[in-house]
Amino acid sequence: MKKNDILQRFLFDGTDIRGEIVTLETSYQTIVGKHNYPPSVAELFGEFIAAASLLSATLKFPGIISIQARGDGPLSTVMAECAAGTQLRGIVRGDLPAAGNVSSLQDMLGSGTLAITIEPEDGERYQGIVPMESGSLSQCLEFYFQQSEQLPTKLRLSANPELAAGILVQQMPRTGDSAKNISDWETVSALLETIKPEEQLSLSHNDQLYLLFHEEEVRLFEPQYLQFFCSCSKQRTESALINLGITEMRNIIEEQGRVLITCQFCDEEYCFNKEHIESLFNSPEATLH
Repeated sequence: MKKNDILQRFLFDGTDIRGEIVTLETSYQTIVGKHNYPPSVAELFGEFIAAASLLSATLKFPGIISIQARGDGPLSTVMAECAAGTQLRGIVRGDLPAAGNVSSLQDMLGSGTLAITIEPEDGERYQGIVPMESGSLSQCLEFYFQQSEQLPTKLRLSANPELAAGILVQQMPRTGDSAKNISDWETVSALLETIKPEEQLSLSHNDQLYLLFHEEEVRLFEPQYLQFFCSCSKQRTESALINLGITEMRNIIEEQGRVLITCQFCDEEYCFNKEHIESLFNSPEATLH
């Protein structure tokens, strides 16, 4: 985990506007490197993983947030997840070579939907779904916040084969002078529009904020470090096999001589022979299913 796998909060003093800024390198490259995505697919995925980091920082409670796009284009699914505010993982599914020949969100995913799922550690799971009708992931997410959260939100996301980056500003529930609040938000929103992808991917967080908002009073907080993390384990895999049932497992053993499960996120392999499967279904956990 390198020092530039970081997420930082910032505030505009004297306003009700907050922000988050993120840069990912090692975590992003770790995920992309496991799957050998074409460059344009990797860059789209980079935007998703940066966005998941930013949205996770907006949660007021510990939990998991995921962003998942499903469409009828060359890519069927793009999913990115951030757990505990710092743990990242994700996956892309579909015809990667075909998707690698195009560059826009619509060309890769076609018509479809974008789902934002929030799973609190304590509480009920929530999911918001919006159509992928905008020209970029940033615009789709802005529409989600407009529809689901009623909090004006602006994002800018960028990625290249080495780095993924993002910046989010959000109008919190307004207090004080209403006219000033509206003016402040219009100013900050307009300034954010001016940032270029190459600036997001080459400048430090401090330099980006100075470039954009040097006439505003901005406070940048200490960095939070992010990393790739997969929640798969042998125990969780065993539980999944138990749910499939002994008949299914015996059929696989008879055909293949073993049961081999590969995690779609990290490529970790879990191999079970006949003896292991039989003992698994004689365990106390199996009797509960």
